[in-house]
Amino acid sequence: MKKEFVVIGLGRFGGSIVRELIEQDADVMAIDKDTERVDEFASIATQAVVADTTDEAVLKSLGIRNFEHVIVAIGENIQASILTTLMLKEIGVKKITVKAQNDYHAKVLNKIGADHVVHPERDMGIRIAHNMLSNNVLDYLELSDEHSIAEIQANEKLAGRTLIGLDIRAKYGINIVAIKREGQILVSPQADMEIELADVLIIIGSDADINRFEKKVLN
Repeated sequence: MKKEFVVIGLGRFGGSIVRELIEQDADVMAIDKDTERVDEFASIATQAVVADTTDEAVLKSLGIRNFEHVIVAIGENIQASILTTLMLKEIGVKKITVKAQNDYHAKVLNKIGADHVVHPERDMGIRIAHNMLSNNVLDYLELSDEHSIAEIQANEKLAGRTLIGLDIRAKYGINIVAIKREGQILVSPQADMEIELADVLIIIGSDADINRFEKKVLN
């Protein structure tokens, strides 16, 4: 089944998350108070809605509590961001990620129960999208327009296999440059090293190859 998300706030940050989630084959409801912004995403998102998310009745009417993850990416209106987060908590949304404008805003969001608070100056939309799409992607950092480095939590498909046996470079075009194990970082791991379930693999490659690896191996 496709993963389902709601993105509230369709500015540069929220818009980038919508586009990347759709690119990764997720279902996305995109919401904003601005009709022009919603119109822009009508042909991109699964569903695009003009709505005031500080109104609990509106949120309930949209069935937002049925979505597994809601991202609050409201721009400069800190009050609307806080009220929307409160409303989402009250109606029982399971997981809420919220964009913070500053450290004070982040503290308030944490106190009212936001599950994850992000700072757009440190966390780009693509990085956040990859983290949400797979529980095994612990971190994702763009190196250029087409290449990235990611931290991947080993799963059952990888555990017990050797690097040479997996042949990830030949199959997916990516390289495992290091493995985090028991607090240590093993740089340039040997080909016969067996992967353990608690390992974190640090991989590097093109965005297309990393995406293919995530879909085939991590999901």
